[in-house]
Amino acid sequence: MPSKRSSAKPAASQDGASLLLGDQLCFTLYSTMLSLNKVYRGLLRDLDLTYLQYLVMLVLWEQDGVNVSEICTRLSLETTTLTPLLKRLEVRGLVQRARSASDERQVIVSLAPAGRALRAKARSLPGRVAQAMELSPSEIVALRNQLQSLRSSLDRNA
Repeated sequence: MPSKRSSAKPAASQDGASLLLGDQLCFTLYSTMLSLNKVYRGLLRDLDLTYLQYLVMLVLWEQDGVNVSEICTRLSLETTTLTPLLKRLEVRGLVQRARSASDERQVIVSLAPAGRALRAKARSLPGRVAQAMELSPSEIVALRNQLQSLRSSLDRNA
């Protein structure tokens, strides 16, 4: 006869912290990001962009002509991750890379005409993502603010 599973929750560790997967904030954030990426993957298919490429385009749509190190800082990426991504965007004709006239060590990334045009096609994405979240605009703002505060705390304590 199969044993019956207990419906009682396992006890917390001695310090009171639970080691249950479902109780871990880190797993909730991780699995939520996986779900969010699935939504973006479907929406970005129409733009032929990956999620990271979309983030780079967001930076450039906000401010054109940004150096690579600034993009890395804004997106919390290493140059070894960003450089191949920029090369692919450049091959597709969405961005242009050029050495800075004032400092040859810096590479400036600018929107190409096709990259500027893509912005119009991307305008509906935030609203479509919000719709998938099933949250009101004020709930999204509150959640984003709370997550930004959490990230700042974690960065200070890392």
